[in-house]
Amino acid sequence: MIRLSDIDCVLLDMDGTLLDKYFDDFFWEHLVPERYAERHNVSFGRAKAALMDLYRAHENTLNWTDIDFWSAELDLDIPALKEQIRHLIDIHPDVEEYLAMLRNHGKKIYLVTNAHYKVLDLKMRKIPIGHYFDRCITSGEIGCPKEWMEFWTRLEKEIHFDKNRTLLIDDTIAILRTARQYGIRHLLHKVCANSRIAASKPEEFPVLCHFRDLIG
Repeated sequence: MIRLSDIDCVLLDMDGTLLDKYFDDFFWEHLVPERYAERHNVSFGRAKAALMDLYRAHENTLNWTDIDFWSAELDLDIPALKEQIRHLIDIHPDVEEYLAMLRNHGKKIYLVTNAHYKVLDLKMRKIPIGHYFDRCITSGEIGCPKEWMEFWTRLEKEIHFDKNRTLLIDDTIAILRTARQYGIRHLLHKVCANSRIAASKPEEFPVLCHFRDLIG
């Protein structure tokens, strides 16, 4: 594992990394297709197939996580639907203990997420860990998603981190690749993003299974 003494700044993804991705997977792959099928009077299977194609068309753009965009695109109240299942929002084990340890060691801690600011607010109300962060930053605020090189350029100008003494933990390979290309030295791939799906352990990046492994 990466030595804490080598790190000044920790950048943490939210969905799948700190929080269990089951909420998001259930929402987009089950609840939204279900409501879309009802609204358009089609089968669940047809609705899901159509939505998966639509989702893919907007991957790696700000639209993908813009719930106002999806409300208009699908003629559904996406924020209201998320509120309906807010009880499914959960945190991965030992996350809060890890955040407290970083804070006790005087590290800079930033939540860096592609999530829409309304979703960030919903999840921080359900899982109140916002006080651990020096700042919570969304891709909408930066102006581009984390998969884009420009995100990291703008983020560095915004918070002035040292790439050689910064750790990024994320569950998305594409984001880790972009961060590596940008020059962030310390990278961890959070696996088991959805606690209900057995995850493979890819070897491209050092793997983090449990946050307890980082607590010393």
